[in-house]
Amino acid sequence: MQGHQADSMIRVLVADSTQIHTQLLADALKRDRHLEVVASTSHSRDLLEAAVLQQADVVILSSHLDEEPLRGLNVVRQLRLQRPEARCVVLLDCSKADVLLEAFRAGAKGVFSRHESLETLCKCVRRVHEGQIWANSQQMTLALEALAAAPTVRAVSANGLGLLSKRELEVVQSLAEGLTNREIAERLGLSQHTIKNYLFRIFDKLGVSSRIELLFLTLSQPNTQQNAPKNGNGAAHSSPDWHKNAAEQGLPAAQAALAEMYASGKGLPKDNVAAYMWYLVSEKSHLEMAEQIVTAKRQLAEQLTAEEILEAQRKAAERLKKVAKSAAPRTPQSTQILA
Repeated sequence: MQGHQADSMIRVLVADSTQIHTQLLADALKRDRHLEVVASTSHSRDLLEAAVLQQADVVILSSHLDEEPLRGLNVVRQLRLQRPEARCVVLLDCSKADVLLEAFRAGAKGVFSRHESLETLCKCVRRVHEGQIWANSQQMTLALEALAAAPTVRAVSANGLGLLSKRELEVVQSLAEGLTNREIAERLGLSQHTIKNYLFRIFDKLGVSSRIELLFLTLSQPNTQQNAPKNGNGAAHSSPDWHKNAAEQGLPAAQAALAEMYASGKGLPKDNVAAYMWYLVSEKSHLEMAEQIVTAKRQLAEQLTAEEILEAQRKAAERLKKVAKSAAPRTPQSTQILA
């Protein structure tokens, strides 16, 4: 029984921004009988060495390490090379969309807000260890909204998803429907290990580092509909199905996209009533999100000086100009992944 219990323990490595915070977090995690804290450090170099030597299953690390903002995300990338078996959970002080995306882009399997409870963090570790992606609903909404607004998403070649084999497309199709690795394996009559290998190959071919990026890339490509596996009637259905599920879960971008599908008759039967209904729902969701953004901005503004606010406004104006320029029609030349 003792040997079985040791085998079932999740080996956790903790690295927070300071040694004091690291020790407090490690001590708190040790109270969970499913977790074994094998090492704790506040320095990235020690973290990388310990992850390999201690064979960590899950690495919990701050986005802020070595007194450098976002240094932790660089460490996540290095961990993917040195200890690919380890799954990373990034601790965030705030849920900024760009930081969320960068964390997942670096290879994190979960993002966790410091404002949430220790009990929730322990649950996060267990779910990530099981192979799931962890983010709360607000973080996921922000990430998907930012991805939907990004005009620079491209496939890694002019063929887009044409790079994938028929079987790889079936895996992507199942993923877009929200199936887990186990469910995909059962559907395709393959082992979960084989499904993981397919996903790794798909990531390499498309230049993405997470299931979230893969999903958005799949839905953002004009070739998706013609290349996606067909249903019994010969119609592609991954994008509409995903948008329906995401829209019903309250994602404004998906609601607007679904409305457009109904209005244009592309991907779904033309239905002006359904289109108008989803536009109304999306409008309401965007208003609610706008209110949340205004509140968050107001709270953050209290921590900034007038000069810092002006600097942020200037940078926002520059960013919006770049977005508008990028969104303008262009002839396809070189391709790129998320900027």
